[in-house]
Amino acid sequence: MNKTLWILTFFTVLLWSAIEPKDYFTWFLEVLPALIGAVILLKTYKTFELTPILYFFILLHCIVLMVGGHYTYAEVPLFDTLKDIFQMERNNYDKLGHFTQGFVPALLAREILIRKNVVNGTQWRIYIILSIILAFSAFYELIEWWVALASGEDAEAFLGTQGYIWDTQSDMGFALFGGIISLLTLSKLHDKQLNKLKKGNNL
Repeated sequence: MNKTLWILTFFTVLLWSAIEPKDYFTWFLEVLPALIGAVILLKTYKTFELTPILYFFILLHCIVLMVGGHYTYAEVPLFDTLKDIFQMERNNYDKLGHFTQGFVPALLAREILIRKNVVNGTQWRIYIILSIILAFSAFYELIEWWVALASGEDAEAFLGTQGYIWDTQSDMGFALFGGIISLLTLSKLHDKQLNKLKKGNNL
């Protein structure tokens, strides 16, 4: 993916999300991972350039975070509309967020494991990738818990539980599902881009 287009899209959506969000505290908490990720990508672009497909989905994940930060995950308008249409009990934008939390990191973990030759064998690699996804998801839930303890009621919008007692477990389940779908649907295309990147680096 074109670097200039990536940066332009990222900062355009970031600026939009920062204009009169529902709550600035929630906005900061939700957008912070995207900002950290963008800094890491920019710093490692020359030394460890990623595949185009991975850059694309990282940007998409960042956009999901920024939209959630702007409205809060429980009040994204489109998902309020879907809730009414399908007569759901809650706004499920947070489930999209946790799905991408598994879908995109699975691709990132796969790329690093393959390029760094960390694991030999497809089955072991899949197992380790999904374990990483679950560990990452669990750590994020711990962060939400720590924020809730530190800030009390101010963290309600960040948690986005909407009164659902199994929210933490379902969040992790959606992340795992996202990781599985990512590996099932993108591995072949990812391999092609990895091979092309490897050949380009060897020139």
